[in-house]
Amino acid sequence: MELPRTIRHVIDLRADAQPDKVYLLAPETGRTLTYGQLRRDARLLAGVLRAQGLRPGEKVALMLHNGYQTADLFLGVMYAGCVVAPLNLLAQASQLAYVLEHSGARVIFVAPEYRERLTVALAGCTRPVAVHEIDIDAEEIFPGASPEEDLPEIAEDGEALLMYTSGTTGRPKGALLTHRNVVAGGRFTSEAHALGPDDRVLCSLPLYHINGQIVTVVAPLVHGGSIVMPHKFSVSNFWELLAHYRCTWFNVVPTIVSYLLNEPDPRVARRELALERLRFGRSASAPLPPSLHQAFERQFGFDIIETMGLTETAAPVFSNPLDPAKRKVGSPGVAFGVEAKDGGRAGRERARGAVGEILVRGDNVMQRYHQDPKTTAETLEPDGWLHTGDLGYRDADGFFFITGRLKELIIKGGENIAPREIDEALYRHPAVLEAAAVGIPDPAYGQEIMACIVLKPGQRCSEGELRTFCLKELGRYKTPKIIRFVNSIPKGPSGKVQRLKLIEIPSTGVSL
Repeated sequence: MELPRTIRHVIDLRADAQPDKVYLLAPETGRTLTYGQLRRDARLLAGVLRAQGLRPGEKVALMLHNGYQTADLFLGVMYAGCVVAPLNLLAQASQLAYVLEHSGARVIFVAPEYRERLTVALAGCTRPVAVHEIDIDAEEIFPGASPEEDLPEIAEDGEALLMYTSGTTGRPKGALLTHRNVVAGGRFTSEAHALGPDDRVLCSLPLYHINGQIVTVVAPLVHGGSIVMPHKFSVSNFWELLAHYRCTWFNVVPTIVSYLLNEPDPRVARRELALERLRFGRSASAPLPPSLHQAFERQFGFDIIETMGLTETAAPVFSNPLDPAKRKVGSPGVAFGVEAKDGGRAGRERARGAVGEILVRGDNVMQRYHQDPKTTAETLEPDGWLHTGDLGYRDADGFFFITGRLKELIIKGGENIAPREIDEALYRHPAVLEAAAVGIPDPAYGQEIMACIVLKPGQRCSEGELRTFCLKELGRYKTPKIIRFVNSIPKGPSGKVQRLKLIEIPSTGVSL
């Protein structure tokens, strides 16, 4: 049988074969979404979008936390032939304003709690945008709408998903993923973990993140499984949800692994919860520290499969094997579904064990960056190789090990944060002469943010004052955990900040 290459094709296959099979379960309401209902809702959405004048390929933004309608709309927009553009709920209004203007989104679905921030973000928008405020727990959001029967054809190279990811310049880059990319990402996940129709995943990651989207929404669709989708991750009910809904696997980031380990549920140790169907947990989006990995498996007795993916590759790139005897702790695994090498810009692969930039190529590699041909050319080679920005090496068994980052991004809890964004916020403080941020190791988040500050001559400013300023400018998630006052910022010959040296320079210990 020919492999499906578009989201519409996958949904139609599932709805034709098993229309009454449950695809999604929503714990807060007890509602379920079957494959047949998923297709019906997608056709209703297609009719609504067409009635508003949207053509195939136009952008539809989502500003929603996880829930019944979030998954329904995420897949439905792509089914309809439009491009879904999920918005990061951690972003400030200024960041949202840039993304909304740059993406060209003409329709936005928003939950009530984000409406005020969205209104601020849209204040300077240069085009009309239709905003639909919805209840993510509602069974129906288009009462009286008619399903679209005359759907436009979708090509496998047609645009499907626009995901904004932080860049070294501080401005987000919009990775454009095609239907082929999205479906391939789901297929590679399914194949790497031997997932099938009887598998059920607990979705703990937000659907504005590529890991949550592809691994926990698209992959189950591809292999005919099902999803449990609470509004958000919670330590207090994590194990209970796994047991109650008889999940076979879960998908997390290292930060969640740390939370679960630091607040263990005694019912798991006493075997009071029915977890006999649980096969493994999957960790991605940031390196999983070996000590944390091993401690989790000792504490709970369940395997964690470390993997690695990128927004630009529709999630999966590397995965460890399911067999514990064949895994390597500290490595995200072997290439799965893609070709991978550790080579230079000329594409010449290095000797195994030598450190170089990791490059990958495959059906899941993005088409381009939206409205950014320069960065696209810098990132994608003409023959399809994608420069990941990660430094690492491959051992004799084909396992890759990541040693650092070429792009200097900070990855906190699986979220990409551009250091320059932190710098620029700090520069807006009247007492700051120079500022530079860098990622530092953190047991809970993988990385935290440290900022080094040089004050203007004669100025005084406390750490607390700067932190309060950052909370207003950047929000809590991007506010530096550590603020150090220093005499100078290390720079190279060209004047570029040498961020990795920031950790080494001594602090003055006082606000000058």
